[in-house]
Amino acid sequence: MISEVKQKAILAKDAASIMNRMTTEHKNNALLAMADALITRQDELIIANAEDLERGERLGTSPSLLDRLALNSDRISAIADGLRQIVELPDPIGTLLESFDRPNGMKVEKIRVPLGVIGMIYEARPNVTVDAVGLCLKTSNTVVLRGGSAAISSNRKIVEILKNALDSTQLPSDAIQLIEDSDRASVNEMLRLNGLLDVVIPRGGAALIRNVIENATVPVIETGAGICHVFIDESAQLEMAISIAINGKVQRPSVCNSIETLLIHEKVAMTSIKHIAQAFIDSNVELRGCERTVSLLSGMKTATDEDFSTEYNDYIMNVKIVTDLDEALDHISQFGTKHSECIVTETATHADRFLQEVDAAAVYHNASTRFTDGFEFGFGAEIGISTQKLHARGPMGLPALTSTKYRIYGNGQIRN
Repeated sequence: MISEVKQKAILAKDAASIMNRMTTEHKNNALLAMADALITRQDELIIANAEDLERGERLGTSPSLLDRLALNSDRISAIADGLRQIVELPDPIGTLLESFDRPNGMKVEKIRVPLGVIGMIYEARPNVTVDAVGLCLKTSNTVVLRGGSAAISSNRKIVEILKNALDSTQLPSDAIQLIEDSDRASVNEMLRLNGLLDVVIPRGGAALIRNVIENATVPVIETGAGICHVFIDESAQLEMAISIAINGKVQRPSVCNSIETLLIHEKVAMTSIKHIAQAFIDSNVELRGCERTVSLLSGMKTATDEDFSTEYNDYIMNVKIVTDLDEALDHISQFGTKHSECIVTETATHADRFLQEVDAAAVYHNASTRFTDGFEFGFGAEIGISTQKLHARGPMGLPALTSTKYRIYGNGQIRN
């Protein structure tokens, strides 16, 4: 008997040929219908989400992860607005990228085309379900979704609402598929559906992403874990630095662009580390420090290499005192995940070196890492933040979900 995973991938593959015929107007009308349906049926969605939250509390899920999972009227409204924002974005499909004539009279054009069938493997946040659907449909792709078990009730209801909304539009409802089997085997099966899935995009913690990278035979766009840093340099404006670091850790600690380690120049630490630490303590952040930090702040847990390698997604942060910019760069090189990194400094040469030498998808001078986000970059909702270097890097908006095709026009040319 055919598995759920394969059956739904086949349905998505069949729908992909229909999606290739859809106009921008068809797609935008569908996105608006889905946005309206989420608002109209939000009470059903909140009830379904409550099942996930109750299950999570029973299983001891951390408060920060429960926050990622939770839906309410305001969040549903924001999710629906995300679909409407995608409507306002230019449709990249069919965009002419290049056009040139060959000496033999042939005309060559390069255009954007859909990737095809996109497999999304992700964890707790149900808003990712809507973001993924919206971006995939706007780019004439179909999508096979495999969310985490923690959000299964929410995801079922979301997909039900979105598919029902498509029934009143030109788009095929089979363009959206949800894998409901929560067994890990369903993920591993998706990773090997060559010929049905064109690409897999993982979005979640380090373990999920590592499993996808190590086991996929389908091409993967890697969205990496976020072990992000803020470096407070010697010349930093102290209150600006504290504000940026607090925002990077506290504004929403459960997301991948929040910071996990604060690096402090030793001269700043000697005069201000207690003031800096108190700002985090007042924000309920548990601090773990290097040996030099612990010697200045008694009662703090000593941070190990394991701590520096951990994406906490929680109100926990490491603090390390460094002698200079070089040591900060070395630490980021060793422990960073090539996601988002920040320097707070008034020294232009230090800022230039940091922005040039740090190998990350997004590097910041005097601004919070929390801005690494498709909305904040003006891309609309994002499918994820790529930390690899091939095909796409950083927040992936609509163009990142396309490939290219050459169209060649001739009048009988043959090759000698």
